[in-house]
Amino acid sequence: MGDNGAMHDGAPDRQYTLTLAITGASGSVYARMMLQALEADRRVRKVNLVPSENSLRVFAEELGLQGRNLLVETMLGGVAPVKTQMLSDADIGANVASGSYPSDGMIVLPCSMGTLAAIAHGLASSLIQRAADVCLKERRPLILCVRETPFNLIHLRNMTLAAEAGATIFPAIPTFYNLPQSTEEMARSFVQRVLAHLGLAQAGAYQWRPD
Repeated sequence: MGDNGAMHDGAPDRQYTLTLAITGASGSVYARMMLQALEADRRVRKVNLVPSENSLRVFAEELGLQGRNLLVETMLGGVAPVKTQMLSDADIGANVASGSYPSDGMIVLPCSMGTLAAIAHGLASSLIQRAADVCLKERRPLILCVRETPFNLIHLRNMTLAAEAGATIFPAIPTFYNLPQSTEEMARSFVQRVLAHLGLAQAGAYQWRPD
């Protein structure tokens, strides 16, 4: 993703602490690309990574990644993480479950319809759900990259509820006007758009310039 980060006097202007949750919807390539981007961005100080149990099955099916051990290193191409701490979705007492923990926002990518429903209705039976609820109550950015098609009425109503509570609904839809040549390029472009929405514009990101 390149050496990102607006610099001032040799240091990043702001250091972000972010939560990246991965749920059991299709789209593992997005999650992998997002983690790589966050690790590479000098404006990001810490990443709290929370994969659900169902996401591990999707990783195995879509990317051939097995189990929890060394998951982060594998997603980063065999490189040990510098900023990323992996948390268990069952650990309801982890740092991101508390509003007193300093956080600059949370991304759920991909966001399953089950996770969306839990967040929209204020459930907190897992760490992902609780961390999202904390973002809403503390008025912190919460980006839900929903992944499903077609949407039924329940999905649409849950998206409305979550948006009314303060979440941003950011469907995992690739762009084609930039003429992507691979699925990796499509995923990278989508990740760049999500990060720009958080104030982390990425070097080299495509910008539409009509004639």
